[in-house]
Amino acid sequence: MFVFNVKLNSKSIIKFSLILVSIIVVVFFIISLYKILSSSFKVNDEIKEPDVAYLSSDEYTNVLKSVYENLDTYIGQKICFSGYVYRNLDFADNQFVLARDMVVQGSSKTLIVGFLCSHQEASKFSDGVWVEITGEISRGNYHGEVPIIKVIKIKKVDKPTDEFACPPDSTYIPTGIIY
Repeated sequence: MFVFNVKLNSKSIIKFSLILVSIIVVVFFIISLYKILSSSFKVNDEIKEPDVAYLSSDEYTNVLKSVYENLDTYIGQKICFSGYVYRNLDFADNQFVLARDMVVQGSSKTLIVGFLCSHQEASKFSDGVWVEITGEISRGNYHGEVPIIKVIKIKKVDKPTDEFACPPDSTYIPTGIIY
């Protein structure tokens, strides 16, 4: 049988306490230094690209109307906006409408409005899922000539608080560039 005898005195308790506190301080310093250095090298994906127009729900139908009426002016314009995935039965696998419900003035009815979009991984997003897309306006054909957004980036997002789009207002003046 082994018996370990420890003799404690005030000097040894103070030494042990100082060593323990020093070790804890060094560990916290190393962890803090790691967090500072690792966070300073992260890429911020939320930086807005200067040549991309970011649409809000307030201006959504105004821009939609302007693009449909003046498609040649908007070809090549990059836009970013959110909506829910909506499909018709005759859409290709890579197509969907990035839709918003537009409230019809004077009633409680809504209409589905939106841009036709194409993306090679569109089938991964089911109908009704809210997504944010960044894409480029191009000319397409769906029962006639229509603008099609060629999606560059797509990500799933939560349903926004401002999910409804307002009808286009009469004060909107179409321009060649979306701001």
